[in-house]
Amino acid sequence: MSLPLWQPSAERIAAANMTRFIAWLGDTRGVRVAGYPALWSWSIAERARFWDAVWDFCGVVGDKGAPPFLVDGDRMPGARWFPGARLNFAENLLRRRDGTDAVVFRGEDEVERRLSFAELHDAVSRAAQALAAAGVGPGDRVAGYLPNMPETVIAMLAAVSLGAVWSSSSPDFGVQGVLDRFGQIAPKVLVAAEGYFYNGRAFDQADKLAHIMAGLPSVARLVVVPYTRERAPLDGLGERAVHWADFLAPFAPRPIAFARLPFDHPLYIMYSSGTTGVPKCIVHGAGGTLLQHLKELRLHSDVRRDDRVFYFTTCGWMMWNWLVSALACEATLLLYDGSPFHPDGNVLWDFADAERMTLFGTSAKYLDALAKAGLAPKETHDLASVRTITSTGSPLSPEGFDYVYRAIKDDVCLSSISGGTDIVSCFALGNPIGPVWRGELQVRGLGLKVEVFDDEGRPLRGEKGELVCTAAFPCMPIHFWNDPDGAKYRAAYFERFPGIWCHGDYVELTEHDGLIIYGRSDAVLNPGGVRIGTAEIYRQVEQLPEVVESLVIGQDWDNDVRVVLFVRLRDGLALDEALADRIRRRIRAECTPRHVPAKILQVTDIPRTKSGKIVELAVRNVVHGRPVRNVEALANPEALEQFRGRPELAA
Repeated sequence: MSLPLWQPSAERIAAANMTRFIAWLGDTRGVRVAGYPALWSWSIAERARFWDAVWDFCGVVGDKGAPPFLVDGDRMPGARWFPGARLNFAENLLRRRDGTDAVVFRGEDEVERRLSFAELHDAVSRAAQALAAAGVGPGDRVAGYLPNMPETVIAMLAAVSLGAVWSSSSPDFGVQGVLDRFGQIAPKVLVAAEGYFYNGRAFDQADKLAHIMAGLPSVARLVVVPYTRERAPLDGLGERAVHWADFLAPFAPRPIAFARLPFDHPLYIMYSSGTTGVPKCIVHGAGGTLLQHLKELRLHSDVRRDDRVFYFTTCGWMMWNWLVSALACEATLLLYDGSPFHPDGNVLWDFADAERMTLFGTSAKYLDALAKAGLAPKETHDLASVRTITSTGSPLSPEGFDYVYRAIKDDVCLSSISGGTDIVSCFALGNPIGPVWRGELQVRGLGLKVEVFDDEGRPLRGEKGELVCTAAFPCMPIHFWNDPDGAKYRAAYFERFPGIWCHGDYVELTEHDGLIIYGRSDAVLNPGGVRIGTAEIYRQVEQLPEVVESLVIGQDWDNDVRVVLFVRLRDGLALDEALADRIRRRIRAECTPRHVPAKILQVTDIPRTKSGKIVELAVRNVVHGRPVRNVEALANPEALEQFRGRPELAA
């Protein structure tokens, strides 16, 4: 019988927030559960009691209202959580106001700054007053076109302290990508950086900002934040533009008048990836987001007061929103903006050691890139403070698990987590008091009745199927923007299995009660009617030293589907028949003959979204001659041209 890769020590289990929560439930609620499986079962059987307990255990600031805390709980969508509650999201994130670091920022090797909790509060106070003076109030939209920097956190907290709705995009988005997003929600204020750093270069944003402002007539005020320069000229930006310092100048810090609003008051507008059309605008509520993030950070990620929490993310990815919520745990945010390989692959691990990082969050692709580069942070860095490593964005392969424990740290809780923009959080998470099994996400999240269904809607275990959630949960979107009858919302999640959330992931529930994710359902290959998850093929192909990364699609062919594999090789290498044969033999031996590609083709780049996810559907559309409606969602749209009109795909 195989053994887990990691098992928490007795001391670690005793110190964990999850252990404290279980004991607290017994002491204050009379709920006696032994271990995580029993806790999860109780949390889904007694959802209202569970989320009420999360509110109290995590010390949510606000008025919870009178019970019942769940109304119409059998409706999905349609359930209502904490209908009498009043709270403010920013008030919960700004509960601490001392001289300890609240935010530590590094912009590559160009900029380093830090703000205490007291300084963060004062900065938010001034920004909130400035936004209010600009006419911003409850329900108005404030948009950020910003790097992952302190002003982004300040602007978000200031906006939501007033009851405004925050939406953000990273500065690597092009003009059309920004307009496709912000143009739909008509922001009243746009906060944007004058430039940004990436891979040792400074990029000026002036021309892009001028075009964006021309396309956003709703914006009454453009606030320009300095980053690459102390004070960039505002030429060409019009009279609506103002420098950040001048915007705040009339206002002195004072206690913030937090607007306490209903539980479902809009907090964030986030966007679907947009690679098959204009992005959907997903609206998340303040109360559901706060409770879910507190649960995930405090319990599943074991974040404690004075911890120092890092996630490598941009402001265009939901992990930024997740990271910022660590302030509600009274933890320090460690922000990094720029390339994770500038000046070399050690930069994030240098940051971890220098700032005594306790949680290191990243993507599976980053860990794979480290492994391919032959880096071993365990040999070059101390990393004594790091208790947890989280990975998301795409499935972390079993070999990725091996790499972390072999080359980064052997005594660490490696939590591969998965959810998405749709719920601004996760369905599958870590468990600091349980074992880590190779290739598995540790647990289904507390309070989320996650199951795996076959095509007929029957529950599965030990077999691949659709990830579903069969009972309502607080962090479901409150609605889509410009979807008055909810038709787009219902079509996105509830058409496949009426009344049940179908997330679109192809997964397996394991004997350990963990999850294995095989890829997105809409990218699943179906040769001869056999469903194949793309991650199964990537795992095998990317173990070959010649292959840097790969992308696989199903091509319609001869009244069936054939598997086509594209590979990006190490510099200077060319795909020959010998390598192609090795790829086929490995896939055949480690998967099945059905997995073996009919075609293997070399490319020099793989198209991906701004958050680093490869875009199988966009490539499939190009191969089939169908339009990709929103190339602005891609970080490298030019890469799509390598897949268009290739003669090998016509044979």
